[in-house]
Amino acid sequence: MNSFRYNLVITRKRKNLTQRQMADYVGVTESCYAHWEQGRNEPSIDFIIKICKVLEVSSDDLLGVNE
Repeated sequence: MNSFRYNLVITRKRKNLTQRQMADYVGVTESCYAHWEQGRNEPSIDFIIKICKVLEVSSDDLLGVNE
């Protein structure tokens, strides 16, 4: 699993959020969000920023820059 996918799943679960809640918060369908976690697609930078705000993490942490 690539670090973005892994970090996205782990951070969401630590915040006790469902994929449905995350999708609603960032403004996409649940299936779109699920595809990000599955690695089928990657979000645009605009959605990465929204995800970081919801999860209260830096983009570096989410993208695995510091790993």
